[in-house]
Parts: sequence; C-alpha cells; structure tokens
Amino acid sequence: MAHSATALRHKILAAAALLGLILTFSPAAAAQAAPPASRITKKPAKPKLVVLLVVDQMRGDYVDKFSFQWTGGLKRLVTEGAWFRDAAYPYAATETCVGHSTISTGAFPSTHGMVANAWWDRSEKKVVTCTSDPDPNVKNFGYAGATAKGADTAWRMAVPAFAEELKFQTGGATRVVTFSLKARAAITMAGHKADAATWFDGGAWVTSTPYSTLSFLDDPAKSHPAKADFGKTWSLSLPESAYWYGERTLGAVPPDGWELTFPHPLRGKSSVSEPDGTFFEQWASSPYADTALTELAEEAVDALHLGNSNGTDFLAVSYSSVDYVGHEFGPRSREIQDILVRLDKDLGNLFAHLDEKVGRGNYVVAFSADHGVVPVPEDMQTTGADAGVLHLPELQERIEKALEAFNYPKPAIARITGSDIYFVPSVYDKLLQDRAALQAVEDAAMAQPGVAAVYRAEELRNRPATESPTLRAMALSYFPGRSGDLFVVPKPYWLMDSTPTGKSRSYGTGHGTPYNYDQHVPVLFMGFGIQPGQYFQSVTPADIAPTLAAICGITLSSRDGHALSEALKKPVEANTPAQSARPKPVLAPTPNSNP
Repeated sequence: MAHSATALRHKILAAAALLGLILTFSPAAAAQAAPPASRITKKPAKPKLVVLLVVDQMRGDYVDKFSFQWTGGLKRLVTEGAWFRDAAYPYAATETCVGHSTISTGAFPSTHGMVANAWWDRSEKKVVTCTSDPDPNVKNFGYAGATAKGADTAWRMAVPAFAEELKFQTGGATRVVTFSLKARAAITMAGHKADAATWFDGGAWVTSTPYSTLSFLDDPAKSHPAKADFGKTWSLSLPESAYWYGERTLGAVPPDGWELTFPHPLRGKSSVSEPDGTFFEQWASSPYADTALTELAEEAVDALHLGNSNGTDFLAVSYSSVDYVGHEFGPRSREIQDILVRLDKDLGNLFAHLDEKVGRGNYVVAFSADHGVVPVPEDMQTTGADAGVLHLPELQERIEKALEAFNYPKPAIARITGSDIYFVPSVYDKLLQDRAALQAVEDAAMAQPGVAAVYRAEELRNRPATESPTLRAMALSYFPGRSGDLFVVPKPYWLMDSTPTGKSRSYGTGHGTPYNYDQHVPVLFMGFGIQPGQYFQSVTPADIAPTLAAICGITLSSRDGHALSEALKKPVEANTPAQSARPKPVLAPTPNSNP
C-alpha cells in the first residue's frame, strides 16, 4: 500500500510538472505575459502630403456667387470639404505679404512682423519690401540660365512658418516646395528655408540662395516658359449670358495693350514680334499663368515623389492672377468671374493628379486667400454710396502745411505708405510734446476727403482691449519699429491712392483696409482628417496653420490662431482583445476615408 501510494504521488507530481510546461508555452500564457492591451499604443496616422492653396485677392463672397458654375477643383473643395463661411482677417493690413505670412505662421502681423508688402525703414531711410534681404551673400538667380535681380528671403518674418516647423519637428523627412508669381507669396509660405521656393520675375522662374534648387525645374522652364503663350488670346469660357456683370466695369484700368472688353490678346505692345515686358504683364493677368503654376506643382509631385516618402511633405501654390485682374477690372467684372472658372479647371486637374500619385485620402488641402478687394470707386458711386479716392499725396501736403505755423522742418513727413505715416527722425517725438501741433496734424488729416479716423502709434501698442473693431484691427497690424507714427483709416468704399497729384492712377482698385470687403476670405479644408460640412462660426485665416499642425501632430510657436477642431475627424480607438467580442460603435470614419 505504501509503495502504491508513493508511486501515485510521483505520477501526480510528474503530471503537474508537464502541465506547467504546457501552460508556459501556450498562447494564453503568452498573452498573459504581454503588457496590458490598454498600454499598447499605435502611432497615429499622418497625411502623406499637406497642400496649401492661396488665391491672391479672392473675396469670400466669390464662393457664394460663382460656385454654381464650377465643376472642377473649386467645386470639389466646396462639396467635399469643410467650408468655414464666416472667415475674415481681424486686422487692417490686408495685403499680400501680410496675409500669406498669417496663413503660413498662424500669427497676426503684430506677431509675425510682416506689416505690409513694403514699409519705410527708418534706419536705412528708404522703402524696403517685406522679403528684401540686405545680406550681401544672398542673391536671387533664375532657372534655365536666366538672370535675376535682388535678394529675397523670409529673414524679416519674426516667427517660423508651419512648413518649417513640420520639417524640423519630424526629423527632416519633410520636403517643402512652394510656387507663386510673387516672391512675397512663395517665400512666406515656405519660411526661412525650404527645398524650393520659386516665383516669377522678369520673364523667368526665380529663387534665391537660402533655398535649394530643383534641377527638374530647368526642363519646364526651357520646354514651356511663359513666352510660349505669346500670341494666345484670353476669351470668355462661358456663354455671354452666363456672366453676372456688363462687358466693361466703370473705372477699370486694364493692362497696356488690352481693352476694357473681351477678348484680351497676349501680344505685348503693338507691332512686336516676340515677348516684351508688356506681354509678361498681360500673361500674369491671364489664366495662362495659373495653368503654368499648376503644371509646375504637378511636375514637383512627379519629380520629387511628394507624398511618397517616410514623412509628411508640404506643397504650396499661391495663384496671383486673380489679384492682378481684380486690381485692373475690379470685383464686379467678367474677368474675375471667368478667371475663377479657369482656375476651377486647373485645380480639378491638380487634385486628379494628386489622387493618382499620392492617393485619394492621403493628402489634406487647405484653401484660402490673403485679402479681398474694395469695389472700384467709380463703379460703387453708381449705387449712390459715398465712395471715392483718398489721395495720399494731398494728405501729406495738408499735414506739411499745418505744421508750417509751428516751425517744423519741411518735409516733416518721410513717407506715407498705405495707411502708415512716417515722420522724419525726431519729429514725432517732438509732436508728442507739442499738443497744439499734434492736434493741428490730426485736424488736417481729418479734413482730407475720405479719411474716417486717425490713430497714433501709442494707441495701438500692446493690443489694447477695446470694443472698437477698427481700433482692434489697426492694433493687430502694428509692429514696433516697422509700423508708422500715425495711421489713417479711410472711409468705407474709399480707395487709398498714392498716385502723384495730376496723374491718372494706373489701376482700378485696391485693398488694405479694416472693412469686410477686404477682410472676408474663403477658408476651406479637404481630405485627410477633415470632416466635411459647412461651418458658420467666426474664424480667421490664422487658424489654418494650427489646424494643419493638429492634423500633423506638431506644435507652432504662435498662439494667435487656434485649431478648428470642429472640422477634424475624431480618431477611432483600436479595440483591445478583451473588447473585440463587444466592439464599440464607431462615431467617426477613419481619418483617411475621405478624399
């Protein structure tokens, strides 16, 4: 009995040992040895490509007015994207360099420092452009052997662009490529450095030394330069009955060689047999320039395999021709309506190309404009509205004359650029101590036809809390050291004009005011991570970069804008093994399920 009991005990121990070995190597045991499912994290998906599209001088109401005629890319943005219908700049400096910098950085001009296209430099005692770089080692140069003048970079931009942060924070895998007809657009979208920032100047595609060169651009620059469009004609795209406005706009000023009515030939000055300076001006004001920019963007996607690397690439295009057309013919013109029809087709081609090469749903698009435009004053006057032209040279003369009685040096004003009045050194400091003279200056300014208000620099510093939207708009435009000493605000529908007294102005209308026709612009997103729909809350274009940053998982230096979270798809939580039998309902589609 004792021997039998001992044998049985040994068998039980052996069986237990064998069972232990089996359990040790079983899948269940391996699962128990793994970390809890709640700790398992998956790297969030990111878009393969960020596409930023800016249409220079596109008013927000153009989408409402004309989208029923669009069938291509603009239509796709409206129908498949997130459309923020109440988007506007909150500041007064509604100009190209300012708007592109705001979109690019997520900051207002009082933060990023690009207060205008150009301003008076007190130390250099001259007007400087927002991208001019005094570094003697910086030079512009052209593709395909073309020569170029000047030196342009983003060195005056006080904060980094979204594209810079994306490249820096993701280990450098990002390629940054931008295109525009204007240096101040291509450069501010790219930031201080990029793989390529390309613009058009003097009949050639140009870049500068801080930006890398793209050898593939030499081929399209040679095979299809702008001059290849010499001899073409811009004609109406739609039946004449489809256009909202008459065939000519009162007060419009077309480019040399064009009439006020269609068709518009691209032949330069009369009797020339090859492209000249006038031709390149006509070309920039035509839809052919938009097509050229689109083709360059597609070339970049193909040559650099954008959207097919280990990182998130960045491609930006600023379409400049709408701005030229708007300045010349105004917002109530057949030219504006028609060039948007043509741009719609170009963007349709671009999106189709991205669908094929990057993959529908693998890229995100942000679309906006840098500013709007005031109606042509002569055209606006036909409505009975108080509209006109604020002649800045006359304003300067009034102020100079007002100071004669106080024995101030003449000239007392160094320069007036836009709404900014710059006094010669020490004059403004003296005025601040001379209340009678300062009051005389302000009275003289207010007496100028078209002036609505005058502000002093100290009223705008530090973004003062105010219920006045005009004062707030002026304050958000103010940057110490670059902005003026006094600031004039024109009346609504009054155009600020610097044309010398006695000469006719060379353009139909402009922008650069704190009024809704200059501030209201479209803001749309489409693609990766975007929840389509129409959104009616108030937003600004400074919200674009933070929204893209949220999608790409990076941080920006500025806090002026904010991420538009209401248009972002919520990430889907991964089911754990314990939850797999009872899956949670999916509240939102996966981020890449939308084009």
